[in-house]
Amino acid sequence: MSQMIYGDGAIRRTGLFGSSIENTYAGVLSFMRRNYTRELAGADVVVSGVPLDLAVTFRPGARLGPAAVRAASVQLAELKPFPWGFDPFEDLAVIDYGDCWFDAHNPLTIKDAIIAHARTILASGAKMLTFGGDHFITYPLLIAHAEKYGKPLSLIHFDAHCDTWADDSPDSLNHGTMFYKAVKDGLIDPNTSVQVGLRTWNDDFMGIPRIDAPTVHEIGAAETLRRIQAIVGDNPTYLTFDIDCLDPAFAPGTGTPVPGGLTSAQALQIVRGLESVNLVGMDVVEVSPPFDQSEITALAAAHIACDLLCVLRQRKVAGKL
Repeated sequence: MSQMIYGDGAIRRTGLFGSSIENTYAGVLSFMRRNYTRELAGADVVVSGVPLDLAVTFRPGARLGPAAVRAASVQLAELKPFPWGFDPFEDLAVIDYGDCWFDAHNPLTIKDAIIAHARTILASGAKMLTFGGDHFITYPLLIAHAEKYGKPLSLIHFDAHCDTWADDSPDSLNHGTMFYKAVKDGLIDPNTSVQVGLRTWNDDFMGIPRIDAPTVHEIGAAETLRRIQAIVGDNPTYLTFDIDCLDPAFAPGTGTPVPGGLTSAQALQIVRGLESVNLVGMDVVEVSPPFDQSEITALAAAHIACDLLCVLRQRKVAGKL
């Protein structure tokens, strides 16, 4: 039987399961009021943040993203998530590990710090749900996940940008080149990976299949989901969701907004249908609170993250986690 806590469950709950009764506007702002702890034993999923925005090519501010997503999640901790109708934390043990520490004033150490952070968590057997921060963080996260689950992984990449622009410098910090490096390094298999929502051009997409935003609008979310599932199959798959996959009307608070993107309804429908995918790691990145309006971007990111946890809950109940 899970323990019911009235107020500040994030620091008062003694077990990993169950939810708490909170005043939505008050209390410790862990993600969805999960335990704030560095104790990894028993956790199915570990939420953490990587507050980095030194790799952006346009507007900064994503270093504030993890805190904003946590704050936006308080609504989601009030009720059973829609449309699932269950409390995922009755079955799925989720903790908030806090943020990855790195020396922002020594940039050449940042990649290794993120890799070490991920290795520690993955060694426990838990899955990771990581909040950015800019999209560069996915590259070191992929390095750690490929070590854990084997090369190459499949990738589901939601974004306005392909992020496969050429970059052969091992030490560069650039949030537009991660998947060029990931393909070159053998971290991901381009043939069983897919990019969704693109609306920028690159002369070399590194052989990764694309379902660009106009195509999603044309074929709809259900067919988009079917195509994603057909491409990745049952391969170990890392999912990365750049919030600028959404149209700026639904996610203005991001560093490189591009008109013509997915609606939040389209994105949520696709994410909610991913129960058949063998997800081994996930991140939601590029929320930039200084450019947000009424926290709608952080709210969209929090909902996407919540639905990903519900997908993992379903996989655990089915014995597939």
